[in-house]
Amino acid sequence: MSEPSENHVLVIGASGLDVVSRLDGVLRPGTSNPANIRTSFGGVARNVAENLARLGQPVKLLTVIGRDRLGEEILAHTRQSGVDVTHVHRTEKYPSGFYMSVLDADGTRQFGFDDMRVMDELTEAYLLYHSDLFEQSALIFLDANLPEPAMALAFTLAQKYHLPVCADPTSASLALRLSPHLRHLKLIAPNSVEAGILTGRPFDSSDRDAALEAARYLVNQGVETVFVTLAEFGVCYATSKTMGHLPALRTQIIDPTGAGDALTAAAIFALLNNLDVDDAARLGLSAAALTLRCPGTVLPDLTLEKLYSELAL
Repeated sequence: MSEPSENHVLVIGASGLDVVSRLDGVLRPGTSNPANIRTSFGGVARNVAENLARLGQPVKLLTVIGRDRLGEEILAHTRQSGVDVTHVHRTEKYPSGFYMSVLDADGTRQFGFDDMRVMDELTEAYLLYHSDLFEQSALIFLDANLPEPAMALAFTLAQKYHLPVCADPTSASLALRLSPHLRHLKLIAPNSVEAGILTGRPFDSSDRDAALEAARYLVNQGVETVFVTLAEFGVCYATSKTMGHLPALRTQIIDPTGAGDALTAAAIFALLNNLDVDDAARLGLSAAALTLRCPGTVLPDLTLEKLYSELAL
């Protein structure tokens, strides 16, 4: 693989704190449940930015955090990971973003909750003020936490400067925000639930044929490359020229949080460096496997060498 693109990737979207509880046994409503609880810094956009930076790709992050201690810690950690956080906006109106999830004893997510009110402050004015960052970018990545007017402007600026845009639907409640922009996407990486919402055809993650059909549908809507992630069933992918399925790499699951973001970041990194979609999918699965057995949202010692080593096992 060649050296990472010299121009930065501009990542736009959410940052926050993740609190993940993995139950020791069966969930008992109405009482306190023994669990292993961990915290780490998250947010889809922030996670993708950190993964890209750890792979050696220059990254600039546009996000909003509160003027609180948590915001300071998010900023410090993300900067330390190699992401340029010079242009992050801080607001007194809302607290920094927060996400909570409950996993069962096997590591499968049962519930998820988020407080991302702070994203209301990621405004059109904020993006316009930093329009020079668009002009200097190699690629844009955004998550669906962006308010719809800001998202529309991000696509307008990307088109103005002839930039490819990659996106993550983020959640079932936010995925449809991307629907008006599908024809302008270089890459989208929904999970099975999000893909079902975007296509209007719900399906289970075990249904590989339905996932391939969803990927084809999104390509027909104008998306250049589609990865439909299927958790333990791997990933389906499609472009106008090819399509396929790869099984997930066998690995211990400590925490699924962030695995999809790692897959997306590795796939973007691969495509930036002119690998074909099949190899991009393989590197994405490798990144997901490494993250699944990491007790955190991003593997702190992620490298390209680790991705290839995982594939060789």
